[in-house]
Amino acid sequence: MRSLHRTGTALVRDSSLVWLAGGIVGVSFGAVSVADGLPVWVPVLMSLVVYAGSAQFSAVGVLLAGGGPLAAAATGLLLNTRTAAFGLAVADLLGPGRATRLLGAHLVTDETVAFALAQPDPARRRAAFWISGLGLFAAWNTGVAAGALAGSALGDTARYGLDAAFPAVLVALVLPVLRAAPGVRRAALLGAAIALAVTPAVPAGVPVLLSLCALVVVRR
Repeated sequence: MRSLHRTGTALVRDSSLVWLAGGIVGVSFGAVSVADGLPVWVPVLMSLVVYAGSAQFSAVGVLLAGGGPLAAAATGLLLNTRTAAFGLAVADLLGPGRATRLLGAHLVTDETVAFALAQPDPARRRAAFWISGLGLFAAWNTGVAAGALAGSALGDTARYGLDAAFPAVLVALVLPVLRAAPGVRRAALLGAAIALAVTPAVPAGVPVLLSLCALVVVRR
């Protein structure tokens, strides 16, 4: 029991940086959405039901540019197709029961999957997934609500550099795996090269999807 408590405490401590970054970017999303003309309930409800940071930013961008709900939904779905691969990676961490697996699927994000898979054993990976996932969900939605209520009072959120928070956290999470696994390191380098090469020619979000082609290196 004491060992479980220590493990849980350590995971909460380690994932707190991810929660902080999620809350900060959530504030940015909520503020940008409301400041550009959407009602407060739109980003708040979207964050509860959709819960997909980059897809939410893209969908709101489509709406604010004059696109319809179907175009916004299609954009979000396209960007979030990468989570299908993430779901396969953590399928054994969700536990039994349809309700548990549905909730777990809703919590699948880049950060939560990276944090869970960085753990050394299955039990710790399962605990890390749920602790990180539930904490990030709470932090993201709290941040979105706060940003939406603040509205235009924050001004131009881009000048604060909030968009750099998540990439910085992801780099910190994956570095241990990259150091320990040469195959993963080669795939990551190839994926980064693919993303950089196609960025000038394809819409935002597509480079991330195309970089998944580098997984063939790990497979081989």
